[in-house]
Amino acid sequence: MRRIATLAIFLGFLTPMLASAPAHAQASRTWVSGVGDDANPCSRTAPCKTFAGAISKTAAGGEINCLDPGGFGAVTITKSITISSVAFEAGVLVSGTNGIVVSAGATDQVVLEGLDIEGLGTGLDGIKVLSAGAVYVVRSKIHHFTGNGVNMNSNVANSRLFIKDSLITQNASTASTAGVNINGNGVGNGAFIVNTIIDGNTTAAVTVSGANNVAAIETSILSNSTNNLNLTNSGSAVCIGPSNFIGGAATCPTSAAFK
Repeated sequence: MRRIATLAIFLGFLTPMLASAPAHAQASRTWVSGVGDDANPCSRTAPCKTFAGAISKTAAGGEINCLDPGGFGAVTITKSITISSVAFEAGVLVSGTNGIVVSAGATDQVVLEGLDIEGLGTGLDGIKVLSAGAVYVVRSKIHHFTGNGVNMNSNVANSRLFIKDSLITQNASTASTAGVNINGNGVGNGAFIVNTIIDGNTTAAVTVSGANNVAAIETSILSNSTNNLNLTNSGSAVCIGPSNFIGGAATCPTSAAFK
């Protein structure tokens, strides 16, 4: 009887502790709002305030959506994820640092859609890719970074960057930077740039550096930079459709071949 009584007392103390234990399950879809709170679970009815707050509560392969306009802050991405805003202003406003850093796995895919990434004239890189299988930048605006608008610096073999329907402007005010800079040290990193305006980036519009790195540019405008297409250290590019290059000495062969 004494053992039973002792067990009952132990369970009596343990039950409240179990009831108050936090849940650690991650959701496949989370939400942020300009009036949210990162203490929330990032659900539709209790959204988070920032992308950084939501990403820890979002499962790998999941999606963060915006409920309304807001500034959702810088974020570092370490897994496959989609951050998407279709109908609302989704701002990433930074000063003196990077906007979005992708440091994911070799097979991870990251989608960034409908974002306004602003560097205030002191930000470093708008999007900095350190590692990933593929990064997709769609319908986004990246501007006012002293470094690169997008810096494809992946160390993953055959890492890919896709930029579509975007505006990249007023970046690259320091040496060796560009609106889009493909300079990863992996084997065969590549960028596909489609229907995008890369204008007014001081040093270069697009730089491709390294023998294994290549850009494919289709129906896009590269203009108003000191060197609009900058191919260095045996970097290469192919152009498809009426791409427009103004200024700079680099040529871009017209070819559909791309690996």
